[in-house]
Amino acid sequence: MNIISFDIEEWYIEKAYKGDRKEKYVQYDAMLARILDVLDENQCKATFFCLGKIASEFPYVVKGIVERGHEIGCHSNEHMWLTKMTPVQLRKDTLAAVKVLEDVSAQKVNTYRAPAFSIGDKNKWALEILVECGIEYDASIFPAIRDFGGFSTFTEKYPCVIESNGFRIKEFPIPVVRILGKESAYSGGGYFRLFPYSFISKQLNKSDYGMCYFHIGDLIPAAKKMMTKEEYEIYFKEPGTYVNRLKRYVKSSIGTGEALEKMQKLISSVEFINMKDAVTKIDWSKTIKL
Repeated sequence: MNIISFDIEEWYIEKAYKGDRKEKYVQYDAMLARILDVLDENQCKATFFCLGKIASEFPYVVKGIVERGHEIGCHSNEHMWLTKMTPVQLRKDTLAAVKVLEDVSAQKVNTYRAPAFSIGDKNKWALEILVECGIEYDASIFPAIRDFGGFSTFTEKYPCVIESNGFRIKEFPIPVVRILGKESAYSGGGYFRLFPYSFISKQLNKSDYGMCYFHIGDLIPAAKKMMTKEEYEIYFKEPGTYVNRLKRYVKSSIGTGEALEKMQKLISSVEFINMKDAVTKIDWSKTIKL
C-alpha cells in the first residue's frame, strides 16, 4: 500500500515572506494544474495537506483541488513549526485552520501533517492537542533525525494507534530505510529529489507501506538566490548564519530540475491511494504508548 500526498503552502509563504510576487502565483498555479492533470491521467486520488491561510487567502487553490476529487488535510494555519508553539498557540492555530479548510472545501478535515514534521519527543503533547481539535489521523512523525523536526526515538515503521494520557490518534509515520547505518526518508521532499528513481521505486514496490510527500517547490526547477540573513531569520526564526543559509539553499535546490518528470514516472508506475482510502485498508490493532 502506497499513499501519495502533497503539502500546499507556497502561495501563503510567498505573500507573507517573499514579496507577494504575482509571477510566482502564476508559476504555482501552473504547477498545481499539472499535478492535478497527472493524477487524473493515472486515475489517482491524493491527500493535499493545505494551510488554513491558503483556504482563507487563496480559496481557489483549495476549491480547485476538491473539484478534482481529492482529500483535503490540515497543514497548520500559518506554517509555524510546532516546536516553536505553546499548547495554547497550537490549539488556536489548529482550530482556525480546520474551520476555514472545512468551510472552503465542504469536506470534514480530520487529517493533519505538521510543518517540517515538527512533532518529536519533546513536544509529543501536540498530538493530544490535535485530537482535541478533531484530528483523527496524523502524518507528522518522521522517525529519524532531521532539521526542524524528527522523532528518532519513535521506532514503529508502520501505521499504528498512538495512545497517551487518555487520547488515541491513528498515525501514519513517514517511511524510512537504513542507509550507511542511519535511518533516512527517501520518498518525499529533498530526499525524493536526491535519491535516484530506481532506488525510490524499488523501496515502494517491496514495502507493505509507503508514503510519498511533495511540495510545489520540489517540482519547480530552482532559479532562486540564497536567502538574506534577514529573510532567513524572519522565516526560520533561528540565526541566519552563512552556513545555515547555504545548507537551506542546497537542500531546497538539489534535484528540482528532474523532480517533476521523476514524480510523473512514479505515479504512472506505482499504484497510489490517499489517506482516506488507506484508513480502511489498515489493521489498526497495533498500539504504541507514548
